[in-house]
Amino acid sequence: MLNPIHGRSWAFLIATLALIVCVVLAKLSPAPASGEPVSLQKGKDDGPQKRAEALGVKFEKLKPAYLNWCNRSGKMLYTCGFSSKTKGRLGKDLTTKQGYDAAKECAIDILRAVWDRHGTLDGLRVVKVLGCVHATPDFTEHPQVINGCSDMLHEIFGKTTDGHHARSALGFSSLPFGAAVEIEAIFEIKD
Repeated sequence: MLNPIHGRSWAFLIATLALIVCVVLAKLSPAPASGEPVSLQKGKDDGPQKRAEALGVKFEKLKPAYLNWCNRSGKMLYTCGFSSKTKGRLGKDLTTKQGYDAAKECAIDILRAVWDRHGTLDGLRVVKVLGCVHATPDFTEHPQVINGCSDMLHEIFGKTTDGHHARSALGFSSLPFGAAVEIEAIFEIKD
C-alpha cells in the first residue's frame, strides 16, 4: 500500500513526473512532427522562394524564346520541356547517379521559368512532373533518374504538402541535342 504524501499517492507523483519528462523530451527532440525533412522544418516559415535560394538557385528574367518557357492558363502554370546540359544515354554513357544529377539540372531550369512567369515560387503547388530519360532499351531505372527533379521539388515545396506531385518517368531512344534528361512540370497557383 502506498503512503499518502500530503493527500496524494506515490503513484500520482510518479505519473506526474513521467508526464513532465515526456513533455521536456518532446520539446528537445529534433524530429519534425510533419514528416518533412529537418532542413525544411527549419526553413518552414521562409517559403519555397527562400528555400530555393538557400539551395543555390539563382533567379533572373529569361530571354524570350521561340516558344513560351512557362505558359499560364487560369490558375495553372505549364512549363515547356527543359533538357539537361548533361548529354549521353543512361545505361551506356551515364550512370543512374549522373542521370539523377541531370534531372536536378532540369528542375532548376523549371523553377527559373516558373519564377519568370509568376514572379515568385511562393503560393504554388506542384501538380505533375513528366520526365523523359534518354536510355538504352535494357535500362530500367527511369524513376530513380527523375527522382533528381522530384527530390528537389520536395525539398523546396514540401514532400507531403505542396511538393507532393504526380509523375511519369519514361524512356526514349533519343532526346533533343543528345540530352540525358528532359522534364516538364505543371504547377497550380494557390488562393
